[in-house]
Amino acid sequence: MMNIRNAIRSATLIATAFVASAHISAAEAGNRDGVVTVKSRYSVGETVNRIKRSVAEKGITLFGVIDQAQLGNDAGNKVRPSRLVLFGNPALGTTFITANPLAGLDWPVRVLVYQAKDGQVYAAYTDFGWIAKRHRIQNRDREFAMATQVIEAVTDGVRK
Repeated sequence: MMNIRNAIRSATLIATAFVASAHISAAEAGNRDGVVTVKSRYSVGETVNRIKRSVAEKGITLFGVIDQAQLGNDAGNKVRPSRLVLFGNPALGTTFITANPLAGLDWPVRVLVYQAKDGQVYAAYTDFGWIAKRHRIQNRDREFAMATQVIEAVTDGVRK
């Protein structure tokens, strides 16, 4: 009788571990694209203005804002409100490029502010941990942590 109980207990533990690992794999799969999305409580225009204000207050360089919707609509495509905000701190951002020149694909920092089909506005950006992995940069942990703190602070003022 004890062997059957032990076998059932072992089978239960194995099944639980399998289900837990499947859940972890699904969670990891959802994060593979490295995109962090923040739900905004403001319109696209106001979200962009608040991000620009936060960038300026922190002394970060604003490189520009691209109105993707206007460009698309002018080209004859129906595009919901969408703006790409580009900014960065050259002293910090270029340290990633010195570690791997391909990191220049992800710098300056970009925050995409867009309106979804349901009307909700989001701010999305690339996770810096993901950028480090993407470019196999292993010697800039402090800098990536600092960049993460900055992007979180910049987008914090629009979070719903």
